[in-house]
Amino acid sequence: MKIVIEAIPHKDQRYPTVGDWLYEEDGTLRIKVSQMSDWRREMLVAVHELVEVLTCKNDGVSQESVDKFDIEYEKNRKPDDVDSEPGDAPNSPYVDQHCLATGIERILAQQWGVKWNEYADEIEALP
Repeated sequence: MKIVIEAIPHKDQRYPTVGDWLYEEDGTLRIKVSQMSDWRREMLVAVHELVEVLTCKNDGVSQESVDKFDIEYEKNRKPDDVDSEPGDAPNSPYVDQHCLATGIERILAQQWGVKWNEYADEIEALP
């Protein structure tokens, strides 16, 4: 298995998200995270995405179902909703996998000295 993780300008994400994963035609798993002020914050997103995608793979949740849900969720996002996560929605096809990934992300943030609220504020402020 080949896995590529890269930090990219936020504006270059496929849709409004700070972390994205997808399988390329050759089977490569590509994880794209939005560039942030600190490598630890970027890697927290990357680890979240890695745990989420591998758990989805293990549990039979397809990339297509995740992409479809996320894109539709963002398209229907209310203007005053700046901080909800598609993966947290009860009807998300990957809610369990997303919640596991968030738990691990929070543990790493604590271990690495990243203050969660400041990290979340930076994510919300990305253009």
